[in-house]
Amino acid sequence: MLMARRSLYRFIRLPDWLFFSTAQPVMFVLLFTYVFGGAIQVPTGNYIDFLLPGILVQSVLFGTSATAVGLAEDISKGAFDRYRSLPMSRSAVLAGRILADTANNVFVMGLMILVGYLIGFRFQGTLLQALSMPVVVIIFTIPFSWIQAWIGTAVKSVEAANLAGFVWMFPLTFVSSAFVPIDSMPGWLQPVAQANPFSVAVDAARALALGQEAGPDVVKTLLWSAAIMIVVVPLAVRGYRRA
Repeated sequence: MLMARRSLYRFIRLPDWLFFSTAQPVMFVLLFTYVFGGAIQVPTGNYIDFLLPGILVQSVLFGTSATAVGLAEDISKGAFDRYRSLPMSRSAVLAGRILADTANNVFVMGLMILVGYLIGFRFQGTLLQALSMPVVVIIFTIPFSWIQAWIGTAVKSVEAANLAGFVWMFPLTFVSSAFVPIDSMPGWLQPVAQANPFSVAVDAARALALGQEAGPDVVKTLLWSAAIMIVVVPLAVRGYRRA
């Protein structure tokens, strides 16, 4: 909690970073809705209802890159050497940063839902489904924050962390059901998009937002999240030891 508070103080003291971290997701919502929305046919009929759950998952996933950059910056400034001399858990540095970044992502997600409502998005299910949708999104993105923590402790510079934290997320997010129906993709690409864990999370969030049966997709999302955590948490902690 102390490490999380330290990171949150940095967010508050860097208002320009906070502004740009929230401006980009909002721009994505507006651009996709008004530039591409008229050309894309979706089962829901209203593109913003189809789009917003997917772009929520994408934006929060992109937001996890701050974890890699922040940890790489701490390494470059020698902060890790001081942490290792203290009587504290090795995972506390990583978990604290991830907790702070998750809090920021919750704020970004709330802002995006507000913008979505202003341009026509509406939850169509029960109150429980509406509240569950952002919870499922956050649960899914936490393992990816640990992936970013691993990247941040493995690379040699802040610049490399910035690039490495983003590059692999583009095919993951765009070859998915986030922006277009999968059946509109080429036949050879559809199995890839369907097997993509990002598609599973988007489908779960979309079903909850639209009041549809979401149980199977939510279960798959939780299983994917648990499986990724089991693999990457030890890798991230080992990376911290070696940084």
